[in-house]
Amino acid sequence: MKCACPSCNCIVSISDAVQKEGKYYCGDACANGHPNGAGCSHHGCECGE
Repeated sequence: MKCACPSCNCIVSISDAVQKEGKYYCGDACANGHPNGAGCSHHGCECGE
């Protein structure tokens, strides 16, 4: 499934996802709303910028 972060392009499996408030994210940066502009750092993704 797609990461719940609206600006993220990552696809994540539920078993590997970070779950927060009933949504699934590819990592902590997306789950926490990109603190200090931190992106998820996955190749090809520009979220958090």
